[in-house]
Amino acid sequence: MLNRRTFLKASAAVIPMTTAIHALDPASALAAEEVAAAAVSGQPPQLAPLPPRLAPLSLAAEPWQQKIRRVGQSNMTEHDPAVMNIEEWADYWHRADAEIVFISVTGILAFYPSKVKFHRHGKYLNGRDFFGECVTAAKNRNMRVVARMSPDLNWGDALEAHPEWAMRTKDGSVQFSGEEPRLFKTCMFSTYMDDYIPAIMREINSLYDVDCFYTNGWPPLGSLPECHCAICSKLPAASTPAYWRAFNDRVFELWEKYDTIAKEKKPDSFFFANLGGNVRGGPNLDRLGKIAAWFQADNQGRTYDDPAIWGCSLQGRVCNAIMDGKFAANVTAAYSTGSPGWRNASKSPDEAKMWLNETLASGMIPYYHFIGSEDGFCEDRRWQKVGADFFRWTAQHDAHFTTRRSIADIGVVMGQSTQLLYPGPATVRSRAYTHETTQGIYDALLRGRYAFDFVHEDRLEPERLRQYRALLLPNVAMLSDRQCRQILEYSQAGGSIMASFQTGLYDENLNERAEFGLADLLGISKAGDVIGTNGNAYYARIEAPEANPQLPLLAGFHNTNWLAGAENRMPLKPVQNPLLTVVPGFVRYPPELAYPPVPRTDVPAVVLREMGPGRTIYFAGDIERTYWLTGHGDLLQLLHNAINWITRDERILSVEGEGFIEMFCWETAPGYAVHLLNYTNPNACHGWLQSIHPLGPQIVRMKLPQNLRVQSIELLQAAQTLPFDQRGELLQFTVPRITDYEVAAITVI
Repeated sequence: MLNRRTFLKASAAVIPMTTAIHALDPASALAAEEVAAAAVSGQPPQLAPLPPRLAPLSLAAEPWQQKIRRVGQSNMTEHDPAVMNIEEWADYWHRADAEIVFISVTGILAFYPSKVKFHRHGKYLNGRDFFGECVTAAKNRNMRVVARMSPDLNWGDALEAHPEWAMRTKDGSVQFSGEEPRLFKTCMFSTYMDDYIPAIMREINSLYDVDCFYTNGWPPLGSLPECHCAICSKLPAASTPAYWRAFNDRVFELWEKYDTIAKEKKPDSFFFANLGGNVRGGPNLDRLGKIAAWFQADNQGRTYDDPAIWGCSLQGRVCNAIMDGKFAANVTAAYSTGSPGWRNASKSPDEAKMWLNETLASGMIPYYHFIGSEDGFCEDRRWQKVGADFFRWTAQHDAHFTTRRSIADIGVVMGQSTQLLYPGPATVRSRAYTHETTQGIYDALLRGRYAFDFVHEDRLEPERLRQYRALLLPNVAMLSDRQCRQILEYSQAGGSIMASFQTGLYDENLNERAEFGLADLLGISKAGDVIGTNGNAYYARIEAPEANPQLPLLAGFHNTNWLAGAENRMPLKPVQNPLLTVVPGFVRYPPELAYPPVPRTDVPAVVLREMGPGRTIYFAGDIERTYWLTGHGDLLQLLHNAINWITRDERILSVEGEGFIEMFCWETAPGYAVHLLNYTNPNACHGWLQSIHPLGPQIVRMKLPQNLRVQSIELLQAAQTLPFDQRGELLQFTVPRITDYEVAAITVI
C-alpha cells in the first residue's frame, strides 16, 4: 500500500496539487495527516478511474416496488388461526419499519374461507377469514401485502379426482412429499397450474386488497424437475438442453398468465415466483430478468452443500447481473437452516445478521423471515431483536443503500447452462462439480480483494462488457458459436480473458466440439481427452527463462522448479516458449514409487498471449475447483497472478489491510458506498458464526471521475464521519475498524 511520501509523489505526477484534506472528526478517527501515513510501505496497484456518474433519475416514474426497502414475513402455520395475535404480529413488523409483508393464502391449506375446490381449509380455521384480518391489520399500518401461495403440493382428494395433476416416477407411481406422504407433488405441465392456481388468484383478487401475488415452491430451485407423467413423458429427456428449453417455455407461459391475472384488478400489481439457486437457478435467468418485476431470492441461509458464508452475496451478484436495477430481495431465515434443521428455533444472531449484511452489501433488499405466531411470538423470540434492529438501522440510511450501479471492472462469466446441464468431466461426473468451480473462483477473488461482477452467458453484448477490463471464464464448458464470437470481439476491442479447462469445448446443446470454441483466441489446441488423477495430480514445471516478460505469473514462487497442478487437465498440443509445462501425475503411495517417470514434457500447463492492449491466459486444468477442494496456496497464487497480469495490475478500487473480507462498491444518489464484510472467522466455511472477530484499519483508495469533489465520508455502522485525503481525482481514507460489516458512505458534490 502507498506510504505518505509515495502517495504525494504519485499525486503530483498525475494531477495538479490541489489539496483537499479534511479532518471532520479527529476525536473518533485518524487525523487527516495520518491517513496516508498509516499505509503500508510498498507500491500499490495502479488505480483505474471510476466511470462517469449516471444522470439523475426521476423517482416519480418508478414502480412502487422499487421504493420498498424492507420486507417481513411470519410464515403462517395451520395452527396460527387458533393462537395468533394479529395485532401483535402487525405491530412487530410496523415497528421494525417493514414496508411490505407476506401473508399466506397458500394452496395446500386455505387461510380464508375459500370456495375453490380442493383448496382445503385448515383444521383450525373454523370459517374464520384469517387472511383477510391480517391484510386489514397490515393495511391499517400502511404496509403493503404480498399474497403468498404454494402450488407445489396437494392432498389425496385432489389426486383422486385429478390423477393427471401428479408428478410420476419412471414406473408410473405418484411422487409424494418426502416429509409428509399425504401430500403429492404437482406437475407444472398439468392443468393444475392452468386452472387451479388461477382460480385461487382470481378469488383473492375479488375479495381482498393485495398488492401482488407470489408462488412459493415453484419453479424448482437449483435443479430441473424429473417427471414421467403422460405429459412429461412426451417431452425431451430430463436434464438435457432440449428439456431445459421446454421447461423455460412452460415457466414463462405460466408467469405471463399469472401476471395478467394479477393485473386484472390493479394495473400496478404483478406476479413473481420463488427463485434463487444463485448461479444454478432453474429458469433461464436472462429471460427472467427481462420480465420479472421482483426477483425473490430464496437463499435463506447456509446449507450442507453450500457451506461458505458468502452464499447470500453470491446470489446478490447474480441478481445484479440479470435484473438491470429492478427489485431483488433475499430471504434471510431467522430460524435454524441447514441439515439437520430446526425450523422453529432461532439461529445464532451473528449468523443471521451476516446474511442480512450480505443482502444489503450485494445490492438486494433485506427480507427477514420466521415461522408462525406460536413459535415466533410465544416460544422462541430471540430472532425478533436481530431483525428489528437491523431494519431500523437501514431505515436511517436508505439513500446510501439505494444502489444505482456496481463499480467493478472484472466480469465473471456465469455459465448457467453449464451449471445446470454439464455433468463434469468423465473423470468425475458429479452434479456438484460446476458449483465447486464457482466457489473456487469466488473464494480466490475475495482473497485477492478484487472488485468484480457476474455476467450472464446470454448477456455478452459489447455495451454490457465495455465496463470490464477482463472477463474470467471458470470452466464455462458450454458456449454457443455466438457467445464465442462475442468473447472474441470483446478481446479484439482490447479486453482480456482468463479461461480454464473445458471452457468452450461444448456447444449450447452439450455437443462436444472437435476443438475448443475459443481455440484461436486462446492459442490452444486439444490433444486428447481429459486426464484425471490417480495418486499424485500433475505438476506444472517452470520453464521460463529469466528474460520472459510473462514472469509476473510466477510472482511469489521461489526455490522450486514445479508447482501443484489441478485434479483434472486437458492435454494440449505444444506451443512456443511455454511458461509452465506438465509433469504427468504419478504414484503417491507407496512412497518408494512417488517420483515422476516422465519428469519433463512439452505439454503446456498454461498458455499466455498478448495482443495489443488485451491479454489472454488459459489454464489446462480445473484450477478453480481444485483450489476450492484443497485450498492449495500454489493454485491461489497462480489465480491471483493471472488476474493481476491480464488487468496489468490495475484496480478500480483498492482496499488494503489485514483479514478476509468481501467488498462491494456502488454508485448511489449521494455519491458512492463502499461495503466491507468481515469473514475473518473460524466458521466462515462451516457451521454458523458464533462470534465476531473485528479487523483493524482498512485503507481505501479510489480514482474519482474528473471534477468530482468529496463532501463527506460517513461510516454507517460506526456512526462517525471520517477524515479523508482527496488530491484531484485520487481519494484515500482509512476505515479504522470493522466488526462484522461496515459501509463507507461517500457524499460528493
